[in-house]
Amino acid sequence: MCLFFIYGLVFGSFFNVAGLRVPKRESIVRPPSHCTVCDRNLTVKDLVPVFSYVFLKGKCRGCGTKIHWVYPVMELATGLLFAFAYYQLGFTLELVVALLFISLLVIITVSDIAYMLIPDKILLFFLIPLIVLRVFEPLSPWWDSIVGAVVGFGVLFLIAIVSKGGMGGGDIKLFFVIGLVLGWVPTLLTLFLASIIGTVIGVISLRRTKQGRKTPIPFGPSIAIAAIIAYFYGESLVDWYVNLFF
Repeated sequence: MCLFFIYGLVFGSFFNVAGLRVPKRESIVRPPSHCTVCDRNLTVKDLVPVFSYVFLKGKCRGCGTKIHWVYPVMELATGLLFAFAYYQLGFTLELVVALLFISLLVIITVSDIAYMLIPDKILLFFLIPLIVLRVFEPLSPWWDSIVGAVVGFGVLFLIAIVSKGGMGGGDIKLFFVIGLVLGWVPTLLTLFLASIIGTVIGVISLRRTKQGRKTPIPFGPSIAIAAIIAYFYGESLVDWYVNLFF
């Protein structure tokens, strides 16, 4: 499990780069990692996931500019989620599904926080292998992935029409992928949880920034958190709800 945690830290660092560069149509390889303020190329000491941020006290070693909190948080989150996925699933094909799903959600979270954008390239990159994996590691029943994808896309598309653009196109396409991975019931649970999480984050954010209610707030992070909860605990939550009210 510790090995998966380390893998997650390393991949989390790369996911930060992907989430920040892909929306700008930049290469994820060139130029090498550098400070966006002083343009100094980062060395090994600057690139150790999480630990570099702590040792450098959250500042660039060259110019002293504060490093955004997103970097260490997403690295640590990826490490913990990779380790947790292995703990829950072991060495199974479903573990590969989980790791890909987590990776997608981490990247779109970074992208949405930075630019309020969920790039089609990222969704398409993960969609293809996830489709293949769901063929060899299907849900039960097997058609649940298909129904989930249709429901996820359809419900979000309907919300976008009714709200006249209140739901972004990236969110709609993301729910198509979520439906494919989770099935239709956990997908609806994801939407429900994301709405609650998004409301809480929105209220806190507006009170801290003291901006108007029309201030746009990225919904991607809320969807990502909700999707992770639904992936690992969706069945338990649904069973709890059914037993509680029925």
